[in-house]
Amino acid sequence: MLRGYAVTLASVAAVSLGSTSPVAASPLYPTPDADAFYSAPADLAGYRPGDIVRSRQMPDAAYPGAAAWQLLFRSTDSGDAPIAAVTTVLVPAGGGNARPLLSYQPFVNALGTRCAPSHSLFDGSMREAPALNLLLAKGWALAVPDHLGPTSAYGAAKLGGRITLDGIRAAKRFGPAGLADSPVGMAGYSGGGMATGFAAALAPDYAPELPIVGVAQGGVPMNIGKLAQDVGNEPSPLFGLGFAAAMGLEREYPGELSMERVLNPAGAALRSEIANACTDEIIRAGADRSFGDVFTVAMDADPITIRVLHENSLESYAGAPSVPVYQWHGGADQVDPALVREVSARYCAAGTPMLLDVIPGADHASAMAQGIPRAFDYLADRFAGIPAPTNC
Repeated sequence: MLRGYAVTLASVAAVSLGSTSPVAASPLYPTPDADAFYSAPADLAGYRPGDIVRSRQMPDAAYPGAAAWQLLFRSTDSGDAPIAAVTTVLVPAGGGNARPLLSYQPFVNALGTRCAPSHSLFDGSMREAPALNLLLAKGWALAVPDHLGPTSAYGAAKLGGRITLDGIRAAKRFGPAGLADSPVGMAGYSGGGMATGFAAALAPDYAPELPIVGVAQGGVPMNIGKLAQDVGNEPSPLFGLGFAAAMGLEREYPGELSMERVLNPAGAALRSEIANACTDEIIRAGADRSFGDVFTVAMDADPITIRVLHENSLESYAGAPSVPVYQWHGGADQVDPALVREVSARYCAAGTPMLLDVIPGADHASAMAQGIPRAFDYLADRFAGIPAPTNC
């Protein structure tokens, strides 16, 4: 999972080369979801962030004993324009009106709208679904946002943070779920950790009213530009994920990033092939390629690209969470643990109660498995009102 993520970020840095002015080429957007539920109303700008546009109840067979709804709500993209986004809310029976509410951000490495959590939660394709049933068994309610947004903008972490926070607002405003008085936690790993981390850092300014009591984020790439610099040009079996992240940022920053003018014919064909693809399809299509196979120029980064990378990197974002954070990372993770330590130290200096857990010898995949139980225990203690531990 991580090797491809590193290539992801290196590909992003190759997008907008040799230009310091906006470009006119259009991104290749996914086919819109055929389900009319996902469509934005013409008057979307009249809604507040987190306001519910429409809702529907979902079958509960995949999550026995829990009521399930999907909410279409108003959020805001990276250019501050209104967008319609979706979160899935799962509420187990019993528990009262102040039950814990956890916003869980899955890792979604995809470009097709059909790959979003609102689909994968119910079609059996979400790999993290078994963990959600364990949380429901604790009596926790869950909000699981489609944090890549309506254009499946894979790689746009700031967008993911905004959608996460507005999804929590929507869940708390949805009367039938009974979550208005619920304390809130957030959790996610890898790509889901990026959305979670940005939500935590944005919350003091973007959603200060939310009663967030704790955050658990793991395997988070803290600076996608620096990670790109650490990766060579050698072929990778997961190169397609990198190419997909470049496409996702191009979608989120239209008129600023352009792949079209730096792609060779093979790159243009790959771009078309994966425009609506989910993770496994993207991996197969891009397997064992390198930059030279798809781009006409060498990797470089102009000021526009650098700004976009900084906007989507937690190391570069000046804000800090104001609530307790458990951050875990593998000591042998390909995403540099040193940057995780640096960002954690900055958060500590800003007054964030940080608990940094670097797991000795763990790589990206094994750190997820080892850290998730600790993350859920940490959040359970925050929901119980136990003072947060810190190793600042």
